[in-house]
Amino acid sequence: MAKPKITAQNYPRITDEKSRYYGCLDDSSLVPHRRKIPVVELEKIILSAIENANKKSSREALPIPSGADAEVIDDILIKEGKGLFKYFKKYCGDPAATAHQLHGKYYKDVAIEQFRNRTLQKERMNSGWRYQFLVAESARYTKRFKSISDIGAAEGDFNAQIQFIDKRTDILNLFVSVKNRCNTMGGQDWPKAIHALENHAKNDKNRTGPYCCIFGIAMDRGSRYIKREQKTGRAHSENTEVWLSDFFWPFFTNYSYEEIMMQMLNTLIRSNKPEALAVHVEVPQRLVDSFGEACRDAGLIDESGKFNDPRKLVQFFCQ
Repeated sequence: MAKPKITAQNYPRITDEKSRYYGCLDDSSLVPHRRKIPVVELEKIILSAIENANKKSSREALPIPSGADAEVIDDILIKEGKGLFKYFKKYCGDPAATAHQLHGKYYKDVAIEQFRNRTLQKERMNSGWRYQFLVAESARYTKRFKSISDIGAAEGDFNAQIQFIDKRTDILNLFVSVKNRCNTMGGQDWPKAIHALENHAKNDKNRTGPYCCIFGIAMDRGSRYIKREQKTGRAHSENTEVWLSDFFWPFFTNYSYEEIMMQMLNTLIRSNKPEALAVHVEVPQRLVDSFGEACRDAGLIDESGKFNDPRKLVQFFCQ
């Protein structure tokens, strides 16, 4: 099926064909930051970002409230064990290889591995939310932008409007999707994500003036580029750029990537005790047993608790 025709947006671009940034937005045409966020205010923004991220996706390995009695804890662990079983199925990357790998393994060992994998995934998701909230709120504070939308647009994470130094030119609309790292998405997923973000920008009924779509990468070093097809060298979209951390953070917050990360660390040290490494988190036996019961109910393990039929596992993963 032919791709929809995308019109190059009318905003100032870098026109030097020898430049590695040829075709990218000419950010020198945009108004600069009006103020630097004081460190004490940045810490407040970080604390707010941490709190809001925890509401979206907690980093906690287990959601056990303080002061919970034994019965409540037992109910939580049973529920978490069943949830781990669902995670086990949902995030199986390769049904055949996984089934072959698990043949003859005890459910207890598998449960512990899956629990740690899920804990790491929760940490990554929580970090993603932290930096989305942090960059959007910091951008508001700098007064560089005419407006910053709330987190949670349909395809992007937030939208920003910024004026040009030449006041006669239209406002530029930035549609921003924040990712932790470039490898958050596989190579085959990038074109789809690019076109989805641009369609969101193109069809925004509240937009006036040109748009530029941004994939902001919070933790990969580098500047920026336009993502292109490997074979042809054609841009997936001339209006979409990938902004790596050395360009992304200064543009929106007026702080460098390293300064943001150092301030995040300082805030965490003052406000939270260090988190345990995923490999050091003790997995409660009741949760492991609940996972095992779910495996047994699905006919995946034998009486000794071993995964005894790899073909059943493939059927289970592929359902």
